[in-house]
Formats: sequence, C-alpha cells, structure tokens
Amino acid sequence: MDSHHPDDPRFDAQAQGRFDRRRLLRALNASLVFVLLLVLVYSAQGSFDWRPWAVAPHALEGLKGLLTAPLLHGSVDHIAANAVALLMLGTLAGSVYPKATVRALPLLWLGSGLGAWLLGDAGSRHLGASGVGHGLMFLVFGLGLLRRDRAAIATSMIAFLFYGSMLVTVLPHEPGVSWQAHMGGAIGGLVAALLFRRADPALPRKRYSWEDEEEAQALAEDPDGLELPMPREVPVLWHPAPPTRVVLPFPAPRPPSPDLPPTAPGRGQP
Repeated sequence: MDSHHPDDPRFDAQAQGRFDRRRLLRALNASLVFVLLLVLVYSAQGSFDWRPWAVAPHALEGLKGLLTAPLLHGSVDHIAANAVALLMLGTLAGSVYPKATVRALPLLWLGSGLGAWLLGDAGSRHLGASGVGHGLMFLVFGLGLLRRDRAAIATSMIAFLFYGSMLVTVLPHEPGVSWQAHMGGAIGGLVAALLFRRADPALPRKRYSWEDEEEAQALAEDPDGLELPMPREVPVLWHPAPPTRVVLPFPAPRPPSPDLPPTAPGRGQP
C-alpha cells in the first residue's frame, strides 16, 4: 500500500501493477493458510473432547473458548460455508487494507467470542469462525463508508454483493446458528474500521489526459499567473456588523427639578 502517487515522477505503472498483484497473492495465501488450519483442526476434533474449548456463555470456564472456539466446527457444511467466506473476505480485505486487517483480527476474534459469551443462552456451546467472517464483512463495509475513496467503495460493493446477507444474520433468524457470535464479530469489525481507517494510505488515483490539457491551457492563457481572479473566487475578509433593531425608542427620564416640592406617594398635585 505504500505506493507513489501518479503525479510523482518516481511513479511506474508497471511496477505498481506488480506490487498490487503481489499484495493480492499475499492476502490470498494468508487466507488459504488459515482455512487449511481450520480443516486440520476439524479433522482432529474426533480424537479429543472439543466441548471444553468452545464458548460457554456466562461461565468462567467458558472464557477460554474466546481463543479457541473459532477454530472448531460442528459439521462439514459448517466449515465449508465458513471457509469460503473467510477465503473471499480475507483476500478482499487483506489485499486492499493489509495493515488495518492485521490490526483488526484480534478485535474480530475476541468480539466474536464475547458476543457469544455475553448474549448466548446458559448451557449452550458456541463454536465456529462465522463471527470472524462477519467481522471481516463489517470491517470492509465500514472502511468503505469512512474512507470513501474509489478502492474503498469498490471493495465494500464487492463484499456487499457476495455477503450482504450478513447484515441480517447478526439477528436471530435460524435455530442452532450463533447470531450472538455474528453480532460480536460485526461490532468488532465496525470498531476496527473506526480505529484503523487511516492505517493504510489511499491507493494512487489515475490521472487523466484531459486534466493535463486543462492545466496546459490555463498556463498558456496566463503564463505569469497575473490574471485577476473572478469575484466569486476572492475570499470575503470583512462582513458588516448586523444593524441593531430598536422598535420604540423611549427617552431617558429627566431628573425632578429641585425647585418643586416632592409629591406624596398616592396623591397627585393640587
């Protein structure tokens, strides 16, 4: 992401293209390694009791599941759905926001577990990486709203196109699905987007030929820069004070004359 601006003489479009491809490949490889780790743990779940390592809501011993529950899954369909989402969203987020994604992962991971631990039903067990996937989706979506550059908007639109339904699955919708973990991961993603929105510099903006033509024309018309600006381009440095509004001005009362005797209260003059 540390690339030069196209106006910089050091900018090389071909070098930038190679850099973007390496960044995309690095994010894809990291997401693939994580998915393979999930498959490896799932294949070994039959050889040990996984229940103590899941999130047990409202129980102190269930807090250790905050660290291990995203690695566990209940079925092949469960891990397959999460693997596809993590592979796509992880590649998308890691290629456009590598620094923000790395810094956000602890918030997504712990937020998923905390949501299940705080909001889940006592006696239940919560496991799976779907909360982390929801966190990645809300991270990308939140960064698109906060940054609003071309890359951020395009990334959020792609994520919304494939996984826009995650905006709904943070609420109860299907029995046996941990919407609590989804909500915790989503909150973690939004918090991470707010905290790390400036972690990655904006991608270089393409400069079009008509921009150069306009600058060349302006320079040809006024090579010395002596042309006076338009009136609407001149900043206003002084504003008149608003007039004071007096409806009925009354004169100040005159002091009594020292030659006249004082009048008793409640009585008029004879």
